[in-house]
Amino acid sequence: MSRERKTYPKEFKLMLVELSNKRTDLAELANELDVKPSLLYRWRKEFSEKQTSSFPDNGKVILSAAEQELAQLKKELRETQMERDILKKAISIFSRGDNKYSGS
Repeated sequence: MSRERKTYPKEFKLMLVELSNKRTDLAELANELDVKPSLLYRWRKEFSEKQTSSFPDNGKVILSAAEQELAQLKKELRETQMERDILKKAISIFSRGDNKYSGS
């Protein structure tokens, strides 16, 4: 039995973050508005890190040009390291002393 996920509009999240900055008891605020306290803390953290690009629609994170380039470079690095590891394993297989793969 899968439960359907609740979705909250961006305006609601922003309002809740503003209220949480004014209130001291966040658990009480979360209970009043029927939101889990952990969700409130996560929204506050996201808003403090990225004010303008926080809470994108459908969970699609909007990255700056530098962040996009960094993500692309990290992806290329992972692929290159994987290729290198595969080649290392192939070399170790073909260079074994039993001449099983040497062709002679």
